Formats: sequence, C-alpha cells, structure tokens
Amino acid sequence: MNFSDQLRLAGRQNNSMLCVGLDPEPGRFPGKLKGDASRIYDFCAAIVEATADLVIAFKPQIAYFAAHRAEQQLERLIDQMHRIAPQVPVILDAKRGDIGSTAEQYAIEVFERYGADAVTLSPFMGFDSVQPYLKHHGKGAFLLCRTSNPGGDDFQAQRLASVAGAPLLYEHIAQLAQGRWNTNGQLGLVVGATYPAEIERVRALAPTLALLIPGVGAQGGDALATVRAGWRGVVDATGVSDTTAPIIVNSSRAILYASAEADFAAAARRAALKTRDMLQAARCPA
Repeated sequence: MNFSDQLRLAGRQNNSMLCVGLDPEPGRFPGKLKGDASRIYDFCAAIVEATADLVIAFKPQIAYFAAHRAEQQLERLIDQMHRIAPQVPVILDAKRGDIGSTAEQYAIEVFERYGADAVTLSPFMGFDSVQPYLKHHGKGAFLLCRTSNPGGDDFQAQRLASVAGAPLLYEHIAQLAQGRWNTNGQLGLVVGATYPAEIERVRALAPTLALLIPGVGAQGGDALATVRAGWRGVVDATGVSDTTAPIIVNSSRAILYASAEADFAAAARRAALKTRDMLQAARCPA
C-alpha cells in the first residue's frame, strides 16, 4: 500500500483529519517522567496508544529526539506505531533540503532507518532536492509551501516577476507539486493554518494533493476556517467522510500536554477526541 492509499484508509477508518504531532520535551513530561530524556519513548508510546484510533497520521519531529540523543527511541517509536496501528501513516517532520548523494542518504535515513511513510521537505533547492525521496516506492513527501510562521512572507509571499498576474512563490510550488514534480504520485504540501485564504488558494491550484496543515492551537490557527478552506469530499449517512485529497490537521502541544499528571495519556485521548470531532463537524463538501 502506498502512502496516499494508507492516508485515505486511515482517514476513512478513523473518520479523522487529525494528526498528532510528537514533539517531546522532557521538561514538560508528567510526574516521574519529568526531565528524563531516557523516557521519551515511554511518554510518546503512551500518547500513540491512547490516540491511534482517532488520527489520520502521526508526525514525530526529528529535532525533539535528536536534541536528546534519542534517535534509537524514535526508531522504536515508529516501529511501535506500525505494530499497533498499521493503517496510520507516520510522517517524519525533518524538513530536509539538500541535493545529490546527500539527499539520497537523508532519504535512506527517513525511509529505511526510521521506517517513516512520508517526510517533510524544503523545496528551496529545486527538484534536485525532492527527487531522491520519490525514488522510494510508495513513500510520500510534503513540500513546504505556505508555512504558518510570519517570516514565511519573506520568500513565500513574493512574486516571481514584477508583472501583473505573476504567481507568488508559494503558488508556484503548489503548481509544480501538482504537476511535473509529482513523478511518483505521492507528493503533498505543507500549508499553515494561520493562512486560511492561502489554504484555499493552494487547494485550487493543487486539487488532488494531500495538505499537511500545522498551526492549529498554540500558533493561533482557526480549525473551522482551516477545514472549510482545504477539505473537499463526501460524507455518508453515518457521518464517515471520504476524499481523494485529504487534509491532515496537526496538533501537538495541546494533546501531548493536556495533563501534567499521571493521567496524561487519558487526557491526551480526550483532547484528541475533542479536536477530531471539532474538525469533522467543520466539513463543508464542495
């Protein structure tokens, strides 16, 4: 099963657009885990087990593991995700952006060492920085397109030529991903929830691509506006949705740290369930 099929299956089975981001900060861990980087796996595994039937994807952020020399814990965690929820894809948030043999090694790291199903990439160096990942059969890649941070305006909101009608940089990236760059059919785009108008624009330019949408919650993105801008699909009589171009709405801290007590996993489940249901209620079929 390729990444797109896996994503669609998880969305349908779990009736979800929610992605739980795994950004472990030992200083925020509850109880006896607090401050202990050797327990990153234990903390994240508990969150995964509590939310696996509520999500369309999991998204571990590699820096939060590497900063604590916890790469082996990340390997264990992704293996555990695949064991307990094989239908749920794992997107490794790495934002790689190199070329040539270096990019080939990064792709091996992501897909063979860690066993991720997809990865986030920076397309700044062009197709050379994307192609090595697409050679891995059935694996997905999400290109940074219109990110949620204000500094994204420095490049992404600039026109490629000083003439009327020239595309903005983020629009050009969306067109390339929808078109000639998508050689394995598994490309998607990262579009921040803090820019719902741009989500709608990207959806118009890339109607068949999955959109990974960070920025809901702590960064101020509006969940209702996000879903209405990016989701296109159908809902059956039982309320289960389906779409050929899913949106993956990421929430990290609001779920991971829903409780600082021993009930942190149960609290994470409650927060995930609330968020999932809120997102589903916002669906507005085209």
